[in-house]
Amino acid sequence: MIDTTRTTRRAVVLGMAASVAFARHALAQGLPTAAVTKDPTCGCCEKWVAHLRESGFTVFVTEGPVNPLKARLGVPRDLASCHTAQVGGYVVEGHVPAGAIKRLLVEKPKGTGLAVPGMPAGSPGMEVDSMEPDTYDVVLFAPEARSVFTRYRGGKPA
Repeated sequence: MIDTTRTTRRAVVLGMAASVAFARHALAQGLPTAAVTKDPTCGCCEKWVAHLRESGFTVFVTEGPVNPLKARLGVPRDLASCHTAQVGGYVVEGHVPAGAIKRLLVEKPKGTGLAVPGMPAGSPGMEVDSMEPDTYDVVLFAPEARSVFTRYRGGKPA
């Protein structure tokens, strides 16, 4: 007689893998799609897109001129970076960590969106093994106001 009540290591591993896949799918279903516009030759933008996907977002990428889009969406020049995304009715400018975007979508503050100006070392997509990560602000911006939404060091909240 076969003992079917005993759990094998393989069954546990397969069950855990299925649970992780299901959790990722469920999380992705709850997140809005991120529409990213980037320059076709930008490698750090591709890494940022990969960061979003790994964090559960579905991402659609359009390659082309980004500056006209930034102007149309109201991104201030001093907050501009190398790519622009639209997520859940907000603008996301630059190397904003997925955790900050998720918080934005939960809290729904009044504003146009979030920005990480420039390209801080260690921010998602800007990881460099030989460099110490920067500490940087994720800025919540609107047409006539802005504030620090959160602060990160590299890819982690500071």
